Amino acid sequence: MGDKTVLIAHRRSDVRDRFAAALADARHGYITAGTEGAVGDALADGQAAVSLVLLDLGLAEDGVGFVRALRQRASRRLPIVVFAGTVGSADQVRALLEQNIAGYVNEYAATPQILPALAPHLFPDSFDRRTSPRIALGIPVSYRSGQTIAAALTLNIGKGGLAIRTMSPLAPETAIQLKFRLPGRSGEIEAEGRVAWSDRKVGMGIRFEPLHADDQAAIDAFVDRGA
Repeated sequence: MGDKTVLIAHRRSDVRDRFAAALADARHGYITAGTEGAVGDALADGQAAVSLVLLDLGLAEDGVGFVRALRQRASRRLPIVVFAGTVGSADQVRALLEQNIAGYVNEYAATPQILPALAPHLFPDSFDRRTSPRIALGIPVSYRSGQTIAAALTLNIGKGGLAIRTMSPLAPETAIQLKFRLPGRSGEIEAEGRVAWSDRKVGMGIRFEPLHADDQAAIDAFVDRGA
């Protein structure tokens, strides 16, 4: 068994099974739960071993209240990542921010995409931490640094930066220029930033330098929607 144990709480067994398979391949432990009561039981029985909770808000009638109750019940502050497709409104997104959730993950992600999306939450000390949620997102991004020009896919995006999946990450603090297009937006976003973290097994995280106001507003709105 790996160093981490993840509680996978979702109504659908195929989602639970897909995430469990990705974690098992990386030798991480997992616990699955398909009901609100099963989540409580799993935390009561194995809370000391659980490093991360992946939560379907639809398991409870009041999803935000469910998160709040888990916070109150836990004897320590467990990071909670919410399945993005179970968020029903912008009001929920704002309420979840107040509960300091760790971020969102796409429950429809293919198995190879799951571990890179969860890596910042499983190994937070190796990643640049942000106050805003990170949305798992795989879109094309081109980047340039000095004589290096490359194209890749993003892993996730937040208001202050994004992560790129690459086997040839740049060194931390390297200046970089980015171009990418958010889903549903016609124009490209051109951004400058610096490498915040670098891991050859996952990729690299980019911390944005100040963006054009319109581009920052578009990113903020995208993240807030929890898309």
